[in-house]
Amino acid sequence: MVQRRAGSPASAFVRLLALLFAIALVAAACGGDDDDDGGTAGGDDDSSTETTAEDAGDPVVGGEVVYGLEAETNGGFCLQEAQLAPPGIQVTKTIYDTLTAPNADGEIEPLLAESVEPNEDYTEWTITPRSGVKFHDGTDVDAQIIADNLNAYRGQFPARKPLLFVFVLADIENVVATPENTVVVSMKRPWVAFDWTLWGSSRVGIIGRAQLEADSSTCANELVGTGPFMLESWTVNQELVAVKNPNYWQKDVNGTQLPYLDKITYKPISEVAQRVNALESGQIDLMHTSDTEQLSSRLLPAQEAGDLVVEMSDKFAETNYTMLNVSKPPFDNKNARLAVAHALDTQLLIDVRGGGLGTLASGPFSEGVLGYAEDTGFPRFDLDAAKEAAAAYEEETGSPLEFVYTYVTSEAGTLTAQEIQTQMADAGIKMELRPAGDQATTINMALAGDFQSVGWRNHPGADPDTQYNWWYEGSPVNFGRIADPEINRLLDEGRTTPEGREEIYIELNKRFASEVYNIWGSWTIWAVAHQPNVHGVFGETLSAAPGFPGLGAGHFVTGLWVEG
Repeated sequence: MVQRRAGSPASAFVRLLALLFAIALVAAACGGDDDDDGGTAGGDDDSSTETTAEDAGDPVVGGEVVYGLEAETNGGFCLQEAQLAPPGIQVTKTIYDTLTAPNADGEIEPLLAESVEPNEDYTEWTITPRSGVKFHDGTDVDAQIIADNLNAYRGQFPARKPLLFVFVLADIENVVATPENTVVVSMKRPWVAFDWTLWGSSRVGIIGRAQLEADSSTCANELVGTGPFMLESWTVNQELVAVKNPNYWQKDVNGTQLPYLDKITYKPISEVAQRVNALESGQIDLMHTSDTEQLSSRLLPAQEAGDLVVEMSDKFAETNYTMLNVSKPPFDNKNARLAVAHALDTQLLIDVRGGGLGTLASGPFSEGVLGYAEDTGFPRFDLDAAKEAAAAYEEETGSPLEFVYTYVTSEAGTLTAQEIQTQMADAGIKMELRPAGDQATTINMALAGDFQSVGWRNHPGADPDTQYNWWYEGSPVNFGRIADPEINRLLDEGRTTPEGREEIYIELNKRFASEVYNIWGSWTIWAVAHQPNVHGVFGETLSAAPGFPGLGAGHFVTGLWVEG
């Protein structure tokens, strides 16, 4: 049973965060902690700590946990139409399975599908369903329901009206179920990394026919998946309760039926400090956050004292950055972009606003992701260079450099925006602050192009082809209005060419740096903090534990278990 009240949807595919370069992010291909310090996230490989089921002994079957989420998913979970930020993705991973998923090494592999195979030139992909899998209502998973789901995502199924997936899947020509119980996906051109798109940061779940064919309200509220837990109840802005799927198709390496837990209760607690309070007082058992200030000042000291466990990762991370609207003044001028890039002391923000946790981002691809380069040539803090570029802008345009910075409203976000404003002033650049209110309002501004600069966070660790729509000219989610033939060319080559893709995306990375289309900040640290008796955050998936460490796309709950 679901009790609902009106609420604004969070928007599509991206996720805004709350601090460095604003705060909070998107979701339909994108949410965030209104107190998270986006610009102080990150860290080196040693920043991750992992406590697995093996470390704690044999998993215990039974029990339940209460999980504190950073936000509610007011729009619901009709996946083709849903607008999912990280908290919504976490719930989605609990109720649904995707056809593919990345393993611990960041390689994509089948999950709900038995196999996903391309033909020789990547113009046709064949998906074979895993046999014997049933939806929560007892209906079978077969090729037809998978084909219908994929067609619904691409806007070719009558009951569903997807928002942005139509653009993401625009290169699909046709999806059909065959008599041999396979799904054949035909492409308009080669699509080398299509298997990554089938994961979609856990957004492309397969839903049962009863949900797929329902009206939008019912589809959003009455969830039918194949995942490890089933929806029991949902009271919006209070709690969502999911109970064990006794017929889940996965077992652990010892043959024990997954999941281990009997129940998970998700509670939205939007203020990160309140979420930490709830964890410390025992009101919740787990929480997630990317707020490095809370990590450094409270959560990590609590771990040091033995009171909590903090499992965090900056592997396959998102990038925190200032997104520029390059289609209109002042940032249609490269000197304006250079001036801001040189004026921003990101390392100071990391030190002051994030407790020193964080690593400067060199571009949109974090370490481990195809296209990563340690040095892309991105312009760094240099006050003299900032003043020179600002003077060049004024000489070219006849006006001094000034701009408006938009951010999601929060106390921490405001403090960070004020620090950035001070840094701009040191370079003689006037920056006006524009608090936008909530995430949805900020995202709507981005969709409409109603901004000059905005705090942003996106591009979680995956194959770079999954970022195609964010940057391709004319795409509705190319929020920065980038219109660069060279970037278009590289994106097309990366999509269609199986050889030399690493070099293609390194070149793309360096093109972003040379043109300064965005002001890169830092890699994100995502953390799951929990009580000492909770185990298996990186636990059982179809692959051997530990699982994929890219926590920006949530984590599997099949391996969670509790002592006592």
